[in-house]
Amino acid sequence: MKLTNLVVVSDTHVGCRMGLCPPEGFSLDDGGTYLPSEFQLKLWTMWTEFWTEFVPEATRKEPFGLVINGDAVDGTHHRSVTQLSHNLEDQRRWAEQVFRPLLPLCEKRLYMVRGTEVHVGQSGQDEEALARKLGAIPNDEGQHARWELWFRMAGDRLIHFLHHIGTTGSVAYEATAVHKELSESYVEAARWGEEPPDMIVRSHRHRYLRTEIPTYKRQGIAVVTPGWQGKTPFVYRIPGGRLQTPQFGGIVIRVADDELFVRPRVWTVSRPREEA
Repeated sequence: MKLTNLVVVSDTHVGCRMGLCPPEGFSLDDGGTYLPSEFQLKLWTMWTEFWTEFVPEATRKEPFGLVINGDAVDGTHHRSVTQLSHNLEDQRRWAEQVFRPLLPLCEKRLYMVRGTEVHVGQSGQDEEALARKLGAIPNDEGQHARWELWFRMAGDRLIHFLHHIGTTGSVAYEATAVHKELSESYVEAARWGEEPPDMIVRSHRHRYLRTEIPTYKRQGIAVVTPGWQGKTPFVYRIPGGRLQTPQFGGIVIRVADDELFVRPRVWTVSRPREEA
């Protein structure tokens, strides 16, 4: 029986001070302990609500597969100093602490997609090591964390997962790269006589977006997932991002009544306190 539900999360950036951290904190390699900030406690409340309330409701408590669509850890990047530890073994161990409780929920139907090398190591080596520890389902090459995932859901619906998608400095053009990617997926499939995807899922931007185009038998859908990381110093420099509050959450992809649905759950946080 093919799955009728897929849960997708991405961009958790475990190891960053603006990323996920449980209330009990993380143990450091030298025996110390990092405890979460007030922001991280709020973020963990959202993470808990996502898994205990939203996912059971959106999936109708039916079985589901889990796709972690890249950037599970933060790595050491861009000469940044916002990491809890530059010891990558620490970060991989913490990510395992965050994700392992999800394995019983998805009954070990876990798929991992590699994210940005500057975060997850050259050729995604840190994400591959994490995926092996978690027992993620490997591809034909034996990669437990893969660069892309083609997944056949119930109803013969074909979904394509990949981490990266183009970005923009203007909210007015936020859908451009996503809609273009969907259109190019159909062009590429036609060139080589392949079946086009019914849906493409991308991440990387940390902002939810959905766009679609009509096709001869059903709608073609493109979705970008939100992330689980607050605004880093880098975000305050880039157009568009510097003015926006961050988005947190994930999506459920569901096939029901011969229809393909996307259910997002997205949170944000308030702007900084006003001064007078």
